[in-house]
Amino acid sequence: MNTSAPLLQPRNLGSGYLIELFAFFLLSCSIAMSASAGGIELKDDLNNKVVLLQPAQRIVSLAPSVTELLFSAGAGSKVVAAVDYSDFPDEAKTLPRVGGYTQLDIERILALRPDVVIGWKSGNHPAALEQLRKLDIPVYITETRFLDQIPTTLERFGQMAGTQKQAQQEADRFRNTLDRLKAQYQHKTPVRVFYQVWNQPLITINRQNLINQVIEACGGQNVFADLNTIAPRIDVEAVLKANPDAIVASGMGVERPEWLDEWLKWPAIKAVENHQLHFIPPGHIQRQTVRVLLGTERLCQQLEQTRHNMGRQP
Repeated sequence: MNTSAPLLQPRNLGSGYLIELFAFFLLSCSIAMSASAGGIELKDDLNNKVVLLQPAQRIVSLAPSVTELLFSAGAGSKVVAAVDYSDFPDEAKTLPRVGGYTQLDIERILALRPDVVIGWKSGNHPAALEQLRKLDIPVYITETRFLDQIPTTLERFGQMAGTQKQAQQEADRFRNTLDRLKAQYQHKTPVRVFYQVWNQPLITINRQNLINQVIEACGGQNVFADLNTIAPRIDVEAVLKANPDAIVASGMGVERPEWLDEWLKWPAIKAVENHQLHFIPPGHIQRQTVRVLLGTERLCQQLEQTRHNMGRQP
């Protein structure tokens, strides 16, 4: 099954594209002159104002998802350091490290002389981000929790790095692909889904989560959407009571987790009875990046299989 085609297909470079490229060159010159004269000013996800004197040439990323989005926005060559687990694309694996996202090496960050540091509200310690601000380093904070924020973040990263053209192309491609998947699957017969993040403890997700939006885009219904916390702990009895049509797991690696098959001990669950235990690589659904489209397409196909196996015609 090919899950990457709609996202990675190249464009046809005809004469119209050359005209577009020339127009963009003129626009880029105008933007560059404006940036050198008045700088770049924008708001981050917490509505803080971030001002750069010119497009950033030295960027430090404080989250794996931020690193990946910077490469998608055409700014990978300007990333001078990242945190641990910044592992995609391959070029990100060789970047110098400034600690883990929960424990930053402030001295190392300062030594790199960044034009801007891009942080993560849910992952970085607020005191560390504030310390960087007090040292007069521009700090942009992301909190990309929903699908529609991903293309907007790409556009903002492109603005900060001066890579607007590639960032805009990726943002447009993301929106178009997501719209296509929603039009194809979102209004089909609902499939009740239990999404399993981990097995011990047993963890799922509620509706305040990008994964829940992926499920809904595919015409699924998260059986634990109404729980109060974003990543609630539950028990087996709660899953038995919810009786989902499909169980979807990610785990931590690229391989299907062995613990997914532990549900075979409970044949009364519809998902087990109909052999609807599905796996999606975590990098395709649990990281807020462009690759979530790969996870979305894969999940949509899996839930389509569930519909047919249950005898429900879409």
